This record gives sequence, C-alpha cells and structure tokens, in this order.
Amino acid sequence: MRVVVVDDQTLVREGIRALLSIGEIEVVGEADDGRRALEVIDAVDPDVVLLDLRMPAYDGIWALTRLAERGVTVPVLVLTTFDDDELVLQALRAGARGYLLKDVTLDQLTHAVHALAGGGTLIAPSITDRLLRAITSGPSPVGEGAPPVQPLTERETEVLRLVAHGYANRQIAEILVLSEGTVKNHVSSLLAKLGARDRTNAVLRALHEGLLS
Repeated sequence: MRVVVVDDQTLVREGIRALLSIGEIEVVGEADDGRRALEVIDAVDPDVVLLDLRMPAYDGIWALTRLAERGVTVPVLVLTTFDDDELVLQALRAGARGYLLKDVTLDQLTHAVHALAGGGTLIAPSITDRLLRAITSGPSPVGEGAPPVQPLTERETEVLRLVAHGYANRQIAEILVLSEGTVKNHVSSLLAKLGARDRTNAVLRALHEGLLS
C-alpha cells in the first residue's frame, strides 16, 4: 500500500511515516502544502493520500478542489486536528473520502487507509452524529439545481448502507453474497439515482434526504 502524506509540520510527517511502516504501508511521497501535494501525487501515483487541512498558502481544501478539477480520483483521507463541522463538510463536498482526527490509533489509521484504497469511505465516529445533524438541516450536499432523488430498490438501499459504513465493493459482495460486478452495478445505479458524483457524495445526499436514518 503506497501513500502520500501532506502536512506542513515536518515532525508530523516523519511520525506518520514511522508509524505506517509498522503497519506495512509505504510512504512514497511527502508535501508541506497543497500545491506541492499535486506535484507529488502526479509523480508517484499513490493508492491513498493523507491530507491535513490547515496549511499556509495552499491548504487542504484548495488541494481537494484542484484534484477534482483535474479529474484525479486518488482516495483522499483527511487527517487533521480540526473537527469543525463546516470544515468537515467542506472537505467531503470537495471530494475527500474519509475524515479522521490525529488522535486516532495506528490500527484505526491503517484500517482507514486500507478501507479507502479498497473503494470505501470512513468518517471518525466522534463527528458522525454532529455531521448528520449538519447535513440534514443544511442545503443539499450536491448543490442547488440538483435533480430529485429517484427511488432506490431494496437491494440498492442495502448496498448504500454498507457503503455508508465504509465497506468496499468486494466486502459488500461477501456480505450480501453477490458477485463484485453486481455490487459495482448497484453502486453505479444508486449514484445515478442520487445525482452523486462519488460514494462519499452519495452518502451525504442520502443522509440529507433521510434515506439512512
């Protein structure tokens, strides 16, 4: 598993590198701001990016926005000390697939890296309840003018719930006793019905619409 670590503090980057090496995850690149992060990601093509949000000049939200504009689909796990609700929503709406605080354990971090690399999503449980309230009470996460949500089948709803829990397609296939290709088709269908560009955005809109309450 190959990751890039983006954080403006050298000691933090070195610490993450040392910890992940214990979990057999290789740090193949580092960057100290969002602009440098884009250069490193282009150069090494990692499996996952660990991204801090608050950095001088070019911050994490800037980097997420530029990656989306370029069509870069590498999974990004935000790893930060800030659990501000609006910042969480900004990051997820900008394309982050996961959000963890820096007080996580090594096991939690390595699990998150593997989950995102496998196509899953992961949000720290400590902020999930607050995030749910913020999403359901605020504007739609897909923005103004989004098409109405189309009804999901029972199977699509089952798949959506597992996606919301961070499971990748292969894991969902094992749980529901389906082929991985069938799960992929269900995911594509529910993304279209929810008018969502990716899995994280689909979960956000499903929460907003009360489909996962």
